Amino acid sequence: MSIQRPVIAVYPGTFDPITLGHQDLIRRASGLFDRLILAVAAGHHKKTMFNLPERLEMAREVSAEHGNVEVEEFSGLLRDFVVGRGGKVVVRGLRAVSDFEYEFQMAGMNRQLMPEVETIFLTPGDSYQFVSSTFMREIATLGGDVSKFVAPCVLARLKARVAQNAAR
Repeated sequence: MSIQRPVIAVYPGTFDPITLGHQDLIRRASGLFDRLILAVAAGHHKKTMFNLPERLEMAREVSAEHGNVEVEEFSGLLRDFVVGRGGKVVVRGLRAVSDFEYEFQMAGMNRQLMPEVETIFLTPGDSYQFVSSTFMREIATLGGDVSKFVAPCVLARLKARVAQNAAR
């Protein structure tokens, strides 16, 4: 008889901002794995609307209802983060065919770097197929309503940031 170890999955992303599409994947992935780590990328290579502490706080707020979800920051190679946490699975979302090519290449490279870790793709619910953080930032900046696509705590921060940027 062998003792089964808990399966740890890592869902990496910039989450700038975290959307209801992300939350849908968090909810579903947290039901599939014993432990899910939301790995919020420092995003040094990207110009983000929200700084890392803000993105971590939003991620913690929207995932608080899931007892097996933890939120951590990461920088550097995803491989180092996943292996360092004992992860066995990387969770990625696929919204459309346009996501597939990039994610497929990334999964292949991750397999080369960490053959002991699998990449699992989840597709979003129908309501979230076209929701992206980029769209949320653009729509909010242009004065559009994104309340159907982000949690209230995220919406409040988006509105505040847009107002702050407009005042500059």
